[in-house]
Amino acid sequence: MPGVKDRVAVVTGAANGLGREIALLLAREGARVALGDIDGAELERTAAAITKAGGTAVTLAGDLTEESGAARLIEVAAERLGGLDILINNVGGSRNRKVWEMSVEDWDFVLRLNLRPTFLCTRAAVPHMMRRRYGRIVCMSSGAREGTPWTAYYQGGAAYSAAKAGIHGFVRDTALELAEHGINVNAVAPGPIDTERAGPNLKRLNDTVDYSPNRMTPLIPALTSSRSSPTGSSHASARTTNRLGQP
Repeated sequence: MPGVKDRVAVVTGAANGLGREIALLLAREGARVALGDIDGAELERTAAAITKAGGTAVTLAGDLTEESGAARLIEVAAERLGGLDILINNVGGSRNRKVWEMSVEDWDFVLRLNLRPTFLCTRAAVPHMMRRRYGRIVCMSSGAREGTPWTAYYQGGAAYSAAKAGIHGFVRDTALELAEHGINVNAVAPGPIDTERAGPNLKRLNDTVDYSPNRMTPLIPALTSSRSSPTGSSHASARTTNRLGQP
C-alpha cells in the first residue's frame, strides 16, 4: 500500500466493527496505529490482534466527545509513534426513535456522538499534519439510508441521518481549508455492514448481498495512500442497488 507503510495512523472507534477492521488493515500494510475508543477492554483486543500479527499499536481509552479525550489521543499518537499522517474518524452510533417519539436528549446524544469526535480529533490532528505538509483524513459517514432494503428494518434514524449529513458538509469545508497544507479530507459512506450492532437486523433481510466489512476496506487504502489525490469528496461503498418499494 504505497504511502501507508511506516506512516502513523489514528483510528477512532477502533474497539469493534468497522474501526477494528480499518485498524487491522492499516497495520497489516505497515502503518503504526494509535487506537481510540471508550471501550478499553475491546480496544486492547484490537491492539493484541495487531501486535500478534507483527504490527505496532498503542491504545488510549477515553471519551472522544470530550476535548480532553480527543486531544490526548492525538498527543499519544504523535509522542509514542513519531508524528501523525492519517486520521480515520470512525466514532458514531444511534438511538433510534420515530421523530414524534424522540426526546431532545436522544437527538442531542446522537448528534454529539457522531459529530463532536470528528471535529475534535480533526482539530487536534491538523497542526501535526501541517508541520509535515502532509495528511490524510477520512471521516466515516453512512450510505445505509439511501433506499436499500436496510431502510425497511431500520427506521427511526432521523437524528443519525442528520448527523451523517453533517459529516459530508464538514468534509467539504475542511478540505477547502486544508488543501494548501497538503492535507486531503474525504468521507466514506458505507451501506449496511455486518458488524456487532447491525448484524442481527441484516440477517432478517434474507438476501445474498455480501455485507461483510471487507467490502468497504478497499476505499481506505485508496484514500490514505500518498498517491491519493481526491479531497472534499464522499465515496460510497458496500451499497446495494436492490430497492424496496414498500417496507
